[in-house]
Amino acid sequence: MRYFIIAIIIISFTSCRVFRSSEMFTTDKNFEFSKFKESAKEYKIQPFDKLDVKIFTNDGYKLINIGSSDYIFRNQNDILYNVNYDGFIKLPSLGKISISGYTIEEAENLLEKEYKTLYQNPFVIINVTNRRVIVFSGGSDNGKVIELKNENYTLIEALAESGGISNTSKSYRIKLIRGDLNNPEIYLFNIAKIEDMQKANFLLETNDIIYVETRNRYASILLAEITPYLSLFTTGLLIYGLFAN
Repeated sequence: MRYFIIAIIIISFTSCRVFRSSEMFTTDKNFEFSKFKESAKEYKIQPFDKLDVKIFTNDGYKLINIGSSDYIFRNQNDILYNVNYDGFIKLPSLGKISISGYTIEEAENLLEKEYKTLYQNPFVIINVTNRRVIVFSGGSDNGKVIELKNENYTLIEALAESGGISNTSKSYRIKLIRGDLNNPEIYLFNIAKIEDMQKANFLLETNDIIYVETRNRYASILLAEITPYLSLFTTGLLIYGLFAN
């Protein structure tokens, strides 16, 4: 039996996939991570965004709460308008308006100017409702989608809202993946020491992916792998002993 157990251990250790089968977003040992740079201060509207658009007169009276074929009902009072793939949004009374690439303030000013031809002193408020980041705070075992609640939402806030760093997570190996996944920017954060916390105030952007690497738990994984074989071997010995006697 001793040789059987040794054989199972050797077989298990010869395959890294056994121990790292759930690991995500791996990089080569000498991978060159992106250099830290200041994040954009203001979000710019993009295709496929969903906008909550409210139009008022300056005295606070809501003018419009009706939609078109390009909206999604959020509840009885709110309507979400889709920004189409071409950057246009279809709004009541105005029709299609190009809005992609504008900041929130610029888009509000644009719509106020357009609605002046129809209403007296219009006042527009826009909220992008689908701004979110994905956080894996404990490797691939713990994932969460978090809404960006403001323009200055930081990495530390996202980690805290996702449940923090677990005992098996590496606080010194936090990857942030940004941009086109075919050619993304990948940043590496180390928040194990207080002097590194300044970088952890990194501002997040829509669709960022945060991945906290975890320590390899070789003993528990190995035990889980060999337990079925040991059970089978023990059962075989028991059967052999019954017939031998």
